[in-house]
Amino acid sequence: MGEKLPSAVAKRLQQGVVIPASPLALDSQRRWDPRRQRALWRYYASAGAGGIAIGVHTTQFAIRDPKIGLLEPLYRFAAEELDRLDAALVQKTVPDFSGASLSPGGSAGQPYPGTGAWNRGASASEGRAAKGTSEYDPVRVETDLASLGGGPLVRVAGICGRTEQALAEAELARQCRFHAGLLSLGAMRDADLPELLHHCRRVAEVLPIFGFYLQPAVGGRVLPYRFWREFFELPEVVAVKIAPFNRYQTIDVVRALADSGRDDVALYTGNDDNILLDLLTPFRFQVDGRLVERRIVGGLLGQWACWTRTAVELFHQCRAVAQSGQPVPHELLARNVELTDANSALFDVAHQFAGCIAGIHEVLRRQGLLETNYCLDPAETLSPGQAEEIDRVYRMYPHLADDAFVAEHLSEWLGDG
Repeated sequence: MGEKLPSAVAKRLQQGVVIPASPLALDSQRRWDPRRQRALWRYYASAGAGGIAIGVHTTQFAIRDPKIGLLEPLYRFAAEELDRLDAALVQKTVPDFSGASLSPGGSAGQPYPGTGAWNRGASASEGRAAKGTSEYDPVRVETDLASLGGGPLVRVAGICGRTEQALAEAELARQCRFHAGLLSLGAMRDADLPELLHHCRRVAEVLPIFGFYLQPAVGGRVLPYRFWREFFELPEVVAVKIAPFNRYQTIDVVRALADSGRDDVALYTGNDDNILLDLLTPFRFQVDGRLVERRIVGGLLGQWACWTRTAVELFHQCRAVAQSGQPVPHELLARNVELTDANSALFDVAHQFAGCIAGIHEVLRRQGLLETNYCLDPAETLSPGQAEEIDRVYRMYPHLADDAFVAEHLSEWLGDG
């Protein structure tokens, strides 16, 4: 048996949360910008996200290139900053989205207050104290957050490469206090099923596993039902991000989980083209003569890397409807179409996702969270016409953006400490 999730993290992960896939903040010289990286993570926490995924596709796989060498610095920086965020959140009010409005631009509850909590000095040890103590105590922080109705941020680290590389990345993530590893199998495209499962078992010995079905268009591979059915036999699997952008393949994963008999694995949508319907749909299967229902309880999404405040509102609206058992309001069905259309612009569907990361960066640049929309690769930019498409969805769906929320708190998130 490998590492186990802390109980508070496991509970929160299974309940379902919003997990943005973090971009990498670069300056005008394409150098990593820790100040804006910190601001971005503060934004997610302030918007009500329940976790952050770092070192994933949206962060750019190129951070692992030895010539770039950003994976370890980023993970070690995250260890300090996420400690600080958890400690700061103890002193804040957890937002209540239970009465979220379905009307365009409707406000639901209040975000975590933005004032003062971040600026407690330049060092992490000074900034992460809570309740008058001088040392960060994860057990105490988790208990305090749970008593407020929330929980610690779920920390997900991207794990890539063939087995040797994946084991090294998992060990680094473990050292940097990540809770689970989002295991990409893109580098194992030529591996057969036994080799894939052996790879997963080895990594699971180091860190709890967040399975990942990444669509082939952006570096993934097709993973059949039989893979997922055997994958769920690994006790260290705690969640799966389902992101094939394909209904048939999405059902393969959920059916495999239902057939496994496990109820301790959380399903998260990564299907940016169908986010709200994934969260609203009951998946029902006959298993050994009885009807078994499974639901996708949260999302780990590149789309949620921007407009996160609105994403949290929509997530809670969907969860309230799903838990009520009532018919899905037409407004939510319409919002799903709007969000999918907006995602088509941000993810550059017109050019087979070539500008998908640059599109997220562009929204964050316009809001002032990032200095540029640059990627590590100078050739990875907005596609022709993509900026105009982003303009269009801003005009058509202004209620999906959270620009006013960002403008209100931006200076605080960019502050030192």
